[in-house]
Amino acid sequence: MDYNVIVIGSGPGGYVAAIRAAQLGSKVAIIEKYNTLGGTCLNVGCIPSKALLDSSEHYYNAGHSFKEHGVVVSGLKADLKQMIKRKGDVVSQTCDGVMYLMKKNKIDVHHGHGSFVDKNTIKITASDGTEKSITGDKVIIATGSKPVAPAAFNYDKKRVITSTEALEIAKLPKRMVIIGAGVIGLELGSVFARLGTEVEVVEYMPSILAGMDADCGKELKKSLKKLGIKFHLKHMVKTVKSTAKSVTVEVQKRDAEETFELKADYCLIAIGRYAYTDKLGLENVGIATDDKGRIEVNAHLETSVPSIYAIGDVVKGAMLAHKAEEEGVYVAEAIHGQKPHIDYNLIPGVVYTWPEVSAVGKTEAELKEAGIPYKSAKFPYKALGRARASMDVDGMIKVLAHKETDELLGVHMVGARVADMIMEAVALMEFRASAEDMARICHPHPTYTEAVKEAALGATGNRSIHI
Repeated sequence: MDYNVIVIGSGPGGYVAAIRAAQLGSKVAIIEKYNTLGGTCLNVGCIPSKALLDSSEHYYNAGHSFKEHGVVVSGLKADLKQMIKRKGDVVSQTCDGVMYLMKKNKIDVHHGHGSFVDKNTIKITASDGTEKSITGDKVIIATGSKPVAPAAFNYDKKRVITSTEALEIAKLPKRMVIIGAGVIGLELGSVFARLGTEVEVVEYMPSILAGMDADCGKELKKSLKKLGIKFHLKHMVKTVKSTAKSVTVEVQKRDAEETFELKADYCLIAIGRYAYTDKLGLENVGIATDDKGRIEVNAHLETSVPSIYAIGDVVKGAMLAHKAEEEGVYVAEAIHGQKPHIDYNLIPGVVYTWPEVSAVGKTEAELKEAGIPYKSAKFPYKALGRARASMDVDGMIKVLAHKETDELLGVHMVGARVADMIMEAVALMEFRASAEDMARICHPHPTYTEAVKEAALGATGNRSIHI
């Protein structure tokens, strides 16, 4: 064989799997369809969206809270072109960093579309149509996902767009309609709302962030409405029509027959993503996909073909970069005879709006459905001295613990810096800690993390001190 391990796809799952396999002594190749490494996350997902979120947050604060802090700004304006340029620089630096890691770990990079000829042979078709083949003992599929864009929405990449195109808008739109109140829609909606765009969100479900704990969605919605974002919950989109300069979205309330129209400069489709396995040649090796196009794997992320594995967005589970990374390491180590471990219940989820949202473990609804006895406590950010000092008083921490054993079952956060704070809960839950354990840890003052301690105190018997 040319290689011990071949990885198809260079996103977070793919390139991490390649690095770990190389660290363990394998000769590794990675195949990437596009010119740059890093996949969706680094090129048109996690990294560029966070760059724009940070830029727009600075602008918004300069216009809304700096004066209260005693910082006077005159002539404030948003330079969206510069924000896009800076975003591009961040993406370029990050992708270059991945290429450096490939060279450092002596991983061969092949650009082109990879597809199976047989279980050990991968054909690589370059953008100019030229073809070559490489062989490998083991193959890891890590080709990621693409945005869902139903035909009825008339996705044209100009006025009807997905997150990919939204990251390249150079002129600030006056109005934008977003279909979907999930993570992607709310993050990008926040970017444009902060810069002055009138944003309206259409969501089929009765709440935003429907997959997270209900209290998180309620808390975040209050903050986003302060930004001026308007929500049409329990509504569905009938049609989307665009012209050269505008778009019209026909919307219907779920329990009514009449429809109404929303007119905007852009319509952003953000209703989810689908597993990207197009033209992989799976049929040539007998690998099946489920009804959602995902590759079926066993508990060890192995497909029906013993030497072929699949990770990340192409298999079941949350479509998260860090989940893909964990699976990449898992497969690389399993291939080399190690005994890795992943607890999918303890993979945290994060929304990078402001305030941020993060969560790990079970939601209250899931505990009720499973019939698990639990106790719950919340602590508001507005009771924190640190939050008042920074003027970040929106948010809360919610702790769910077993009613009988006190074991932590779920922790849900909305507030400043909770994207980082969630790791306290992840670490404690990994070691089967109790709410009492969380409450007994000394948290520094003044910090946002004091809210975690206070919520844990509340969950252990209404012992919160500062409320």
